[in-house]
Amino acid sequence: MQGIINRAKELIDRYNTGEFIKIMEVCGSHTMAISKYGLRQILPPNIKLISGPGCPVCVTAQNEIDASISLASQGVTIATFGDLVRVPGNDSSLQEERAKGKDVRVFYSPLDALDYAMANPSKEVVFIGIGFETTIPSVAMTIKEAYTRKIKNYSVYCLHKTMPKALEALVVNGSDIQGFLLPGHVSAITGSSIYGFLVDKYKIGGVVSGFEATDILMSVVMILKNLKDPKIEIQYKRVVKEGGNTEAQRLMDEIFEESDAEWRGLGMIEGSGLKIREKYSEYDAEKKFNIKKPNSRTEIKGCRCGDVLKGLITPKQCPLFGKACTPLNPVGPCMVSSEGSCAAYYKYGE
Repeated sequence: MQGIINRAKELIDRYNTGEFIKIMEVCGSHTMAISKYGLRQILPPNIKLISGPGCPVCVTAQNEIDASISLASQGVTIATFGDLVRVPGNDSSLQEERAKGKDVRVFYSPLDALDYAMANPSKEVVFIGIGFETTIPSVAMTIKEAYTRKIKNYSVYCLHKTMPKALEALVVNGSDIQGFLLPGHVSAITGSSIYGFLVDKYKIGGVVSGFEATDILMSVVMILKNLKDPKIEIQYKRVVKEGGNTEAQRLMDEIFEESDAEWRGLGMIEGSGLKIREKYSEYDAEKKFNIKKPNSRTEIKGCRCGDVLKGLITPKQCPLFGKACTPLNPVGPCMVSSEGSCAAYYKYGE
């Protein structure tokens, strides 16, 4: 591996023009890998790797967090992924509500939540559906299974978001990005062709990367090589295909349709979210429990998670980082999530 890393560094030096280059990664697993392997320190000072909105928990809007916390008070069982439980709302968190006796349960898979609903027919189980195209198919599968088997005590609060429109919002709003390190897991589902608009409309290229140090460094090489003639390429060819996983795509399209979505830091982005189609509306928790999103503050006071997600600042530039905000006492979701930029910087001492 060291030989490949050394070769990548030689190629980076070869294609480095000396101009300031900003490359944004938009995948939480890339965020952690870059910090873990110290890749920012390997690169020349004019080439910057910055973190974008790649952490699903982090980009979930504050009013969506507060609505989920409020739902816990309606006598339902909240089923969710572990990171979401600790994200602070304006007045509480799902973890605090659980300590008060509310039924909040952590599941590693949406299918486990459906199994729990089937085993406990007297309980209303609501799965908080967050995440990008990586997790959306498994949530879609639970809705289809519940519909087929007529399971009436399971529903999904759909807070899913999709990646392409968020990337476009970053470019349009002036994030000054010269290339994207595109998400490997998401792209295994979507394929790489969905990013073509970056080149066609904005002349910005990107590379779908794997997660080892060698993967990421070679992806940087590919971006630098094509700066003058931008392309969308796949470095992670052992997993990702141009057309993606068509079966997963068909399942997502059957269960969900496009909707507008609010992103932490980025605001409302047209067509960047999903909602459950009318055919499956009885499994839509938002309709079933008449969930209303409160007028929450966009950020907890003092937290600059939104600016971190836009790539405007690094975690260390937030005044709360490592002081009022630590993994044991997080103020914002970027420090809570195992894929959050702030958590990565803190864990690996960047």
